[in-house]
Amino acid sequence: MIRKSFTLALDALMLTASIALLGWFAMQVRAPETRSPEVAVPEPERAAASSTLRTDTLEIRKRDTVVAALQRHDVAPATAHEIAGKLRAAGANLRQVRPGDQLQLSHDAEDRMVKLAYAPSPWVRLEVSDSGSGWEANRAEVEPEVRIEVRQGEVRRSLWDAVDSGAVAPAVLLDLVRIFESEFDFSAGTRPGDRFRFLVEARYADGVRVEYGRILVAQYMSGGRTLTGVGFQGPDRFAYHDREGRSLKGAFLHSPLEFTRITSGFTYQRPHPILGGVRPHLAIDYAAPTGTPVWAVAGGTVQFAGRNGGNGIQVVLRHRDGYATYYNHLSRIARGVRPGERVSQKQVVGYVGSTGISTGPHLDYRVSHNGRFVNPLSERFLPGEPIAQARRAQFLEHARALIERLERAAPFQS
Repeated sequence: MIRKSFTLALDALMLTASIALLGWFAMQVRAPETRSPEVAVPEPERAAASSTLRTDTLEIRKRDTVVAALQRHDVAPATAHEIAGKLRAAGANLRQVRPGDQLQLSHDAEDRMVKLAYAPSPWVRLEVSDSGSGWEANRAEVEPEVRIEVRQGEVRRSLWDAVDSGAVAPAVLLDLVRIFESEFDFSAGTRPGDRFRFLVEARYADGVRVEYGRILVAQYMSGGRTLTGVGFQGPDRFAYHDREGRSLKGAFLHSPLEFTRITSGFTYQRPHPILGGVRPHLAIDYAAPTGTPVWAVAGGTVQFAGRNGGNGIQVVLRHRDGYATYYNHLSRIARGVRPGERVSQKQVVGYVGSTGISTGPHLDYRVSHNGRFVNPLSERFLPGEPIAQARRAQFLEHARALIERLERAAPFQS
């Protein structure tokens, strides 16, 4: 009995030890881990390189075409023609491509061209991309940002001082002259110390000024006299008026040439440089290079066009209210100018020369009124038409606001 109990106890002890030993062994020998499939993660630099396009700038050369430029850049002829066709379909006039224009070509990591960008103007951007099944074009138009800017200047030697100093763009200065060309002769009347100021539209694309637009209001001060021109949008056009609403587009311009100088004025006693003696010079002589365009100072009808003795090649125009204008010593007459034909104000009627009795290239310009020669620089020609009464109050308020803004932005220093 005692031996049987001892055997049972020993068996139980061995079983407990075996269980303990198996548990320890299980802790030491782990089951294999279950791993997720590995995902290859590219290194940062390698990933960036694969997603970045390389862009080259291709510049159009003299006598180049878009197709020729692309082929010079190793683009296949068929691809080059397809891209050019897509550009045309998007509105590009490839005949107007000029030397210096640029094409932006983008290539992928395999050096395959996948995109072309072309801006025919600052306001239009074209992009042709490889879609995988062909080339597709997109057109984007840039909305101009219009800013109102002030410009001012003072005449030192000539009106062009403002251009030379960079204060005013040449085209804008010419616009200023055109505003007052019926009120002031910039060839004869400009003096050192004259001052001007104006507000002008400036058009920007992406923060960069591209071009100038209209002058909104302008003033020119000379000899104590201040000319004012206010731009106003009428029913059919944008035009300039003085403070009171009278049109600045007078019946007569003050000068038949643009930016020249007077070498001889209107006088009844002038020593003649060729014939000798003292003779009347009932004209204004404008010095200018041969071939300089001469325009009609007012609308009218051609009365004479041809050679006329000492006047050389001459054009005579007949205007309303008894006025006539004479343009002498021309090198030639403009096409279509012949007796009986109508001409408009500022239409070119001839070109400066030195025909007839003349010492050198210049224009001898004369004005007669009812058969009597008058001084073109002092004659009071017909004023411009006033603004319509129905719009007068609107104009006066518009003019007041613009002039006040101009005076605040660019005061004339006394």
